[in-house]
Amino acid sequence: MHNFDSLPIAIGGFIAAAALVWWAGTRLPGYVVALSEKTGLGQGFAGMLVLGGITSLPELATATSAAALGTPLLALNNILGSASFNILLLALADMVLGKRPLTSVIARPATLIQGVLGMMLLATVIAAITAGNADWAGFVGPWSTVIFALCLIAIRIADRAERRPMWMVVNPPDLDLAVEAERSAIAWKHLALGLGGLALLILVGGVILAVTGDTIARQTGLGAGLVGLLFAAAATSLPELSAIVGAMRNQRYELAVGEVFGSNLFNLGIIFVIDIAARGEPVLSQAGSFEALAALLALGMSGIFVLGLIERRDRTFLRMGEDSIAAICLYLFGAAFLLYLAAP
Repeated sequence: MHNFDSLPIAIGGFIAAAALVWWAGTRLPGYVVALSEKTGLGQGFAGMLVLGGITSLPELATATSAAALGTPLLALNNILGSASFNILLLALADMVLGKRPLTSVIARPATLIQGVLGMMLLATVIAAITAGNADWAGFVGPWSTVIFALCLIAIRIADRAERRPMWMVVNPPDLDLAVEAERSAIAWKHLALGLGGLALLILVGGVILAVTGDTIARQTGLGAGLVGLLFAAAATSLPELSAIVGAMRNQRYELAVGEVFGSNLFNLGIIFVIDIAARGEPVLSQAGSFEALAALLALGMSGIFVLGLIERRDRTFLRMGEDSIAAICLYLFGAAFLLYLAAP
């Protein structure tokens, strides 16, 4: 750990770890598609459960390491920053499709349900920060325990929604935009080794990002909140970005959206792990208006995309849908305001 105490070495390690995480993330969608085909999981649920879970490993490693190093707020802000940054990546990836907005070619209610579940969990986080944990003696806060339990319930609800018949849209996506790719021929052995190896690389990269991010926060004076919200969140979201782009280039649109919604669900469950790894009072008790507004930013951006999935408008501007442009504008405004709050 002390090898990263030098700022130049820390910055170099941060960049190298980010590159490692990116490389591993670009190779994930193919394996997840193969797993979906072999197990019969829908694209949306496979994206949420498998792709979202694996791409959340950097956040898990970063948050756990940061909490153990005594900076739980860095860990929390990494989680909250990743939630909004993931939605931003989905908005930017809309340009890959180009012909129509991404939300206009998603025609399954299960994807909508995943988005709403994520919004409900973010609302719970905001309520937890606002209410606090008055006079709570345990090292694991009651709110983080509730949030973790709600994450498990959300996964169960999403699975049930994927497996049972529900309503259908009256104007499904054009076939040329929703064509299925060729089925994968990856054997079970190679599939397991590939997923396991990529997950391990992403986990190692996440640990390095946590250590180097802590050094950068201390030596630059930027503070744990700002570094966690922007720099660490951006770096640990690299697997999501590469996975989203890869899924969309292969016309796996539900996989891309489900990956983002699923990653956010898993990330919020990591708050419980932060409490276990950190010393002192529960992390949500230490959080303030900065963290509440960061969660509110992610909630608002998720709401924009859920609304876009409901409306399914087919107009584009700058190769993006109106919802994607609105999400980008909200992120820029919210990030600027948070930068203002974090300024000394």
